[in-house]
Amino acid sequence: MQITVLGAGVIGLTSAYYLNRAGHQVIVVDRHADVAAETSYGNGGQLSYSYVAPLAGPGVLSKLPAWLSRKDSPVRFRPSVSLEQWRWCLKFALACTRKHSNTTTRRLLSLSFSSRALMHELVRDELQLDFDFEHSGKLVLHRDAHAMQNAVDLLQFQRSLGCEQEALSADACVELEPALASVRAEIAGGIYTRSEDTADCYRFCKGLETILRARGVQFAMNTSIDELRLTRGGHIEARSGSVTLPSDNIIVATGTGAARLLKPLGIHVPVYPLKGYSLTYSLGPQSIAPKLSVTDFARKVVYARLGDRLRVAGMADLDGYSLKPDAARLATLRAETAALFPMVATDQRDVTEWTGLRPATPRGTPIIGPTPYRNLWLNIGHGALGFTLATGSAALLTSWFDHQRKPSPVSNHFTFDH
Repeated sequence: MQITVLGAGVIGLTSAYYLNRAGHQVIVVDRHADVAAETSYGNGGQLSYSYVAPLAGPGVLSKLPAWLSRKDSPVRFRPSVSLEQWRWCLKFALACTRKHSNTTTRRLLSLSFSSRALMHELVRDELQLDFDFEHSGKLVLHRDAHAMQNAVDLLQFQRSLGCEQEALSADACVELEPALASVRAEIAGGIYTRSEDTADCYRFCKGLETILRARGVQFAMNTSIDELRLTRGGHIEARSGSVTLPSDNIIVATGTGAARLLKPLGIHVPVYPLKGYSLTYSLGPQSIAPKLSVTDFARKVVYARLGDRLRVAGMADLDGYSLKPDAARLATLRAETAALFPMVATDQRDVTEWTGLRPATPRGTPIIGPTPYRNLWLNIGHGALGFTLATGSAALLTSWFDHQRKPSPVSNHFTFDH
């Protein structure tokens, strides 16, 4: 069976991998010349299987006024006349309850634990993959004693969901990660999770591309995806300009572009972009950089060691589809890095800046599975967790595709975000 995967980011490529492994003929289509050219290119580098709680949590709304009034806030909202934006914001606000957050966390943990097992299997079986993968472990750093106590109080809940974590004192944090020694006085404590990994998402995607091409998967790069059109026979076809792309079935894995692509078919998915930023530092011989994956809880900034580089990522800007970088946001990331890890080389020539759009749903759950159209399937809306959830999402999609190829309302998706 011929399957066309729309999108060559980490979600599209892992979808192609598992579909090909199941015996299907696959073609991957993308508007860029290279794979992983957008959101997957410069993400945070953390495979954070135990930290998938949604942004929409019970305490978020009370924090928003303070966040929105600060230029260096981890979350920023620029209101527009877009109804799409306001609908998303309303659904996000309604999702900020403990009940919704706990339900979402349970669902995402189930998917992330599946992803972890599959990623480890992939690393073991596909020996040619080389993408700076490390079983690094993760330390979530708390600067405030009250926030640290809240994290400790949540440990039992996290353990009940299968997360193996431990609370550490400030001294224990520095002992575990010596690169934090210079800020010991600012640390209230941390939560350490041994099971987390780090890796370079772009290099992972390039490795998958090589494997897929060798196994007969076709790639149509530099090919725009302009329209999904319903035929008289009741099937959906994908159009690039005046050309109809060959396919028996179509998988939409186009990230933030999915909502606008699907809308003419009457499929309304609550996927909206959250702009994020990252810096990649080349580490010199004098650099003192973390070996662990580190998250600064208060600043909402993540640090991941990728070989001889340090990836720093953060921010969530709700301000439309523009990819124009904000110099102030990048400057904030630089300042945070200099403050937490002052011995990391910060020469302008050794830092690569990146801006990307994360395809987020209000509740934080991706949309995976069939649509009301028999040959159209979705794998979208992973937000900041695309790399973490990619293998599990692709395997889940492949399983549903092979065993449940029948029309299904979008709202019945296992992971649908209302």
